[in-house]
Amino acid sequence: MKTAIVILNWNGKKLLKQFLPSIVNFSSKEADIYVADNASNDTSISFIEQHYPSIKIIKNTENGGYAKGYNDALQQVKADVYCLINSDVEVTENWLPPILDVFKSEDNTAIIQPKILDYKEKTKFEYAGAAGGFIDLYGYPYCRGRVFNKLENDSNQFNDTTEIFWASGACLFIRSKVYHQLNGFDEDYFAHQEEIDLCWRTQNNGYTVKYVGTSTVFHVGGATLQETNPHKTFLNFRNSLLNVVKNVPKKWFLFIVFSRLILDGIAGIKFILELRPIHTWAIIKAHFSFYRKLPKFLKKRKKLNKNPDYNLHTSIVWQYFVLGRKYFNKLK
Repeated sequence: MKTAIVILNWNGKKLLKQFLPSIVNFSSKEADIYVADNASNDTSISFIEQHYPSIKIIKNTENGGYAKGYNDALQQVKADVYCLINSDVEVTENWLPPILDVFKSEDNTAIIQPKILDYKEKTKFEYAGAAGGFIDLYGYPYCRGRVFNKLENDSNQFNDTTEIFWASGACLFIRSKVYHQLNGFDEDYFAHQEEIDLCWRTQNNGYTVKYVGTSTVFHVGGATLQETNPHKTFLNFRNSLLNVVKNVPKKWFLFIVFSRLILDGIAGIKFILELRPIHTWAIIKAHFSFYRKLPKFLKKRKKLNKNPDYNLHTSIVWQYFVLGRKYFNKLK
């Protein structure tokens, strides 16, 4: 099974210098390594050419964000499995075999995520993916090991292999044939939650998304956009709404869309009470951007296969903020 590890880079020489060694040391025997550069204007490319001549470099002509960056680059990568990994991820010894073994034994498994722990605090799960992602009835994402901002300690409680709803774009393995069958990421997202949409469409087409907890990586998180950055708030709220319009089952569609308008309004009020009005403004801008894209996404919705039911937990907002259930195993 030919595997390609593809690292998307934009002006990330510092991160490449810090994290490439683990990928080269623990992956080069089992996979080809690529850096897909999004038209950087730092010295990233010359650094790789000088210190890692075995790494293949793909030069994208523009910074099209995560979605377009990978779509452009993966047209040039020939492999059975792609590993899409952030430049701020440290991998561990023998991280690849458990994942490749699942691909080899399960033809219907199309996407896999490893366990993602926090690079800065290695006993905790990391925000972006943790032990595999899920989504509630209203389209809000959360993870095993991370519900909203509550991060669990890793005590081997998620060392299993199990189906999940979405895999984190921080470290996502996907069969190349499925990636191209689905035309890759939706470039209208630019960045954030495009991997949820891809996983959703993958399941709509009858494939399975899995988490393999015997493979571990450490993610810095926020290296591109910090959690406190209002542009990240904008992208997350807008793209979550786009996911709802594009993918939710017909019977829930209108109810969920109108409910989200109310819930996002409450989130905006919460930011004001926390003296963070700039994030309230980010939510407002997210909604205006969503309305502009709505006609286009309604057309995309018509092209999709039948949408499966997906609500493992009815409302993560209600359970977390009202009922006080902060841990995954407490959710119902």
